[in-house]
Amino acid sequence: MSNLGVGIIGCGSISTTYLKFAPLFRGLEVRAVADINMSAAQSRAEENDIRAETVDDLLAADDIDVVVNLTIPEAHFDLTKRILEAGKHAYSEKPLVLTLDQGEALRDLAESKGLRVGSAPDTFLGGPHQQARAVIDDGQIGRVIGGTCHVMSRGMEHWHPNPDFFFQPGAGPILDLGPYYITNLIQLIGPVKAVCAMTAASFPTRTIGNGDREGEEIPVNTPTNIHALLEFENGAIVTLGASWDIRAHTHPNMELYGTEGTMQVPDPNFFGGDVMVSDQAGDLHPLPGSEHPFGVPNEIHGEDRLLANYRTAGLADMVQAILEGRSHRCNIDLAIHAVDVMTSILDAGEHRRWVETSTTCTRPDPLTENDARLLLVP
Repeated sequence: MSNLGVGIIGCGSISTTYLKFAPLFRGLEVRAVADINMSAAQSRAEENDIRAETVDDLLAADDIDVVVNLTIPEAHFDLTKRILEAGKHAYSEKPLVLTLDQGEALRDLAESKGLRVGSAPDTFLGGPHQQARAVIDDGQIGRVIGGTCHVMSRGMEHWHPNPDFFFQPGAGPILDLGPYYITNLIQLIGPVKAVCAMTAASFPTRTIGNGDREGEEIPVNTPTNIHALLEFENGAIVTLGASWDIRAHTHPNMELYGTEGTMQVPDPNFFGGDVMVSDQAGDLHPLPGSEHPFGVPNEIHGEDRLLANYRTAGLADMVQAILEGRSHRCNIDLAIHAVDVMTSILDAGEHRRWVETSTTCTRPDPLTENDARLLLVP
């Protein structure tokens, strides 16, 4: 299989993850990086023995077929549009865009040019999440009728030296972390029909807890405490709690209730973890570990926490899908529907009402153990 040339625009911290894991995957070769800060691009280029380009030069480069957009979310639409206009396939970090109109404009542009658009998150391709998908598809817990999801913490200001963006429109826990949870729910259950929500910003300011700006107060201009109900097209109703105003809680990250049993799914922000399924007596037990390649721990977090991290899997799947002429899993319809759900939650909270989603999508194909192996370099 010939490799497609990949360029990366945006050389912040997430770029190190893509550059670290891209060599694991077949069909792609990262050849250049770019950033509005040329020194940042040069630093990443030197670290990875690739070339640094200006944004314009990278978009014009003949050896770049796919461009990965790792800029801040508010810049995602404009840059992805430029990528498509330059005749390149585009893959974006989450969220793909910040409005439904932006997403549909990108889809129309991509279709007119015969180009692909993909978007993170790709963590739902992780071993346990695909194991959970198989549990549902095989009918082990019956038809999913409900569930709960919780992504709640005290926020970023206690550890992040420049957390301003997280508390402005375009971020907050729904648009920043919601993509992981909502995308995983869609791949497990299917598309969302309607939502309702209550939202609030519990604190008008946040105090930075470390770094050069320690002690500085920053304003909060987006909801940071969101509680929503999601009604799925299959009839399931799922509660979603997303908050940066919580000191501690004991809720599992994701729990799904079927007509024949219950399943706990590990944190959708990560590739690994254990899936728990109830027995006939109603007790939860971990499923036997699968041999799925994207569930194998491969990275140390903190001092001794070993996690599975295969970010770039979604990009690799898109690249191979281009070469093989099939649909890719982290596709634009899935990403747009997730944006529709997230923006509808914020709209519902602001206006205290039910909101019907205006988009739908099909569940992405499962990624089997063999499918995953075929994405990896032998």
